[in-house]
Amino acid sequence: QVQLVESGGGSVQAGGSLRLSCAASGLTHSMYCMGWFRQAPGKEREEVAGIHRAAGSTYYADSVKGRFTISQDNAKNTLYLQMNNLKPEDTAMYYCAATVCISARALRPGLTYGYWGQGTQVTVSS
Repeated sequence: QVQLVESGGGSVQAGGSLRLSCAASGLTHSMYCMGWFRQAPGKEREEVAGIHRAAGSTYYADSVKGRFTISQDNAKNTLYLQMNNLKPEDTAMYYCAATVCISARALRPGLTYGYWGQGTQVTVSS
């Protein structure tokens, strides 16, 4: 069973940085898509970034391009989200997600993810 545990959230001022981590267990092979999502109170869940575990290909939401970087350390089974130049509108609960992706071409916005972490809160003050 895949389990995902996020960490690294916190409170920062606008312009600051945070790095989120997602420790994964139960990933028995490398053909997974991994993603970061966020949800602010009263808003729909938003897809932030995704990566194919084997191919390393990535995508980003327009709202975070140039500020956020998704990366991974497969040896440590850990997914990261480096967030720079944070803005108050980045305030949300951030979730890590995973799903089997046999092909790197399967990685795309809107992909349905089957495994989710519990989330880590990010608060950005102005």
